[in-house]
Amino acid sequence: MAITAAQSRGARGMLEWTQSELAEVAGVTQRAVVDFERDVGLRAAADVTAIRTALEAAGVEFIAENGGGAGVRLRKATEER
Repeated sequence: MAITAAQSRGARGMLEWTQSELAEVAGVTQRAVVDFERDVGLRAAADVTAIRTALEAAGVEFIAENGGGAGVRLRKATEER
């Protein structure tokens, strides 16, 4: 599933990350994050994959379009025993 610019912005908001922080964690340029989230220009598939992977590793789940619109949420924390 591809993620949208809005999902990326929402995920960053939930994590309280700046575009710069996301870029650093994802290993992409800040310009790549800015352009993706503004939904402008051509985006390298590898950059979008890196952004998604970084957000998912931080606990974000992306929800596919299912009639109610694409979404984003944080994974429920599991309690260790």
